[in-house]
Amino acid sequence: MTRSAVYLYPWDVDGDPAAPERIAGLGVKEVVLAAAYHSVRALTPFHPGHRIVTRDAAVHYRPAPERWRGLPLQPAKPDAPRHQAADPAGSFERAAERLRAADLRVTAWVVVAHSEAVGAAHPDFVVRNAFGDPYPWALCIASPDVRDYAATLAADVAALGCAGGVELEACGWYGFGHLSAHDKTGGGPAGAAGWLLDLCFCQSCEDACRAAGLHPGRLRERVRLAVDGGPGLPAEMERAIAEMRAGLAADFVRDVIGSARAAAPRKAVLVHSHPDPRETGANPGFDPLVLLGDGGADGIVLACPGPDSAEVVSRVATVAPATARIAANLTAVAALGGRPAELRAQTEAMLGAGATELRFYHAGLASASDLAAIRDCLTSVPGVAL
Repeated sequence: MTRSAVYLYPWDVDGDPAAPERIAGLGVKEVVLAAAYHSVRALTPFHPGHRIVTRDAAVHYRPAPERWRGLPLQPAKPDAPRHQAADPAGSFERAAERLRAADLRVTAWVVVAHSEAVGAAHPDFVVRNAFGDPYPWALCIASPDVRDYAATLAADVAALGCAGGVELEACGWYGFGHLSAHDKTGGGPAGAAGWLLDLCFCQSCEDACRAAGLHPGRLRERVRLAVDGGPGLPAEMERAIAEMRAGLAADFVRDVIGSARAAAPRKAVLVHSHPDPRETGANPGFDPLVLLGDGGADGIVLACPGPDSAEVVSRVATVAPATARIAANLTAVAALGGRPAELRAQTEAMLGAGATELRFYHAGLASASDLAAIRDCLTSVPGVAL
C-alpha cells in the first residue's frame, strides 16, 4: 500500500477545532506540519478566526535553550497572531497534539537554509553573488556557522515527542530564485544561465574555491561577464565549480541528517530534493546515490508539478536503494497552479514511475473543491493507503 500525507501550517489547526476532523476526512493518515518556515502570506479558507495569515520566517515550536547556547545563529521567534491570545511559540506542538488526537501521524516540516529573518540579522552568513549583492533569504551552506545552525535546528525538531519523523526542505544550496514580495526581476537574468547568479562569493565560498584550485577573483569576473551577456564559463571551470559545490552540499546534508538521527535515532529523515545537482532552492539538487547512500536520508521528496515529473521520479527510482522512500509531491491547489481535476491521473503516473508514497500540497491552502479532489484521489486510486 502507498503511504500518503498532506502539508499543513500550524495556524491551519491552532485555533480551529474542526481542522483535525476535516483533514482526517480526506482519507490520509499523516500530516507534514511546518515546524520551521520562511516568510509567507497564506490563505486559511476554513479557519474561524482569520482568512489571510502573514508570517515572518520563524520557528513555530519551542526550541530547547541548551541546544542553542553559544551559537551565533539563533532561530527567529514567531510573531503573535491576531486571533490567538496564547504565546505564539509552541503552535506546532499544539497543532501536532490535536492532529495526533484525531489518529493522524505528524511529520515535522523544517525549512533549513531559507530564512529571511536569520539572513537579514546575519548578513555575513548569506549567499553573496559575483556582484557582491547579498541574498538575505539564502543562508550559505559553506559557512561552518550555518552548518551548526542547520544541524541544531534539525536535532531540535527531531527530538520533539509529537513529531514522528522529519522532512527537510531547502537543505542545500539556495540561490537567486525566491518568491519575494512584489518581485521585479522578471524571473531571471537575460542572456545567461540562471545558475550563474546562484554562485556564492562569501568568504567561506572563496576559501572553498581556493581549496578546489579556483581563483575566486578571476572566477567572479568571468561570472559577471557571462551574466551581462559575455562569453560563458569554460567547461572545465564549470565542472570544477559543480564538483566543489556538490561536495560542500553533500557534507552539509550529511551533517544535518546525522544531527537529526543522533537526537532521534528511530525517526525517519526525508529531504526535499531534485536529482540535478545544479538545482538550488526549496528542492536543492543532489545526486540520488549520494543523498540516499551511506549516512544519507531515508527518503527523498520530489516536487512533481508538470509533465516531466514522471521522468524525474523514474530517474530517482532507477538508482535509489530498494529501501529508500520516494515521495511524489503533487500540487493540489488550483490557485497555486495545481490541476485538481487531473490529480488522479497525476497520482497514477507518479506511482507508475516508481514513487513509493504521495504528498499533497497543501491542505491548509486548499479550497473545498481542492479538498474534494484530494479525497477522491485517495479513495479511488488502487493501492493508496487510507
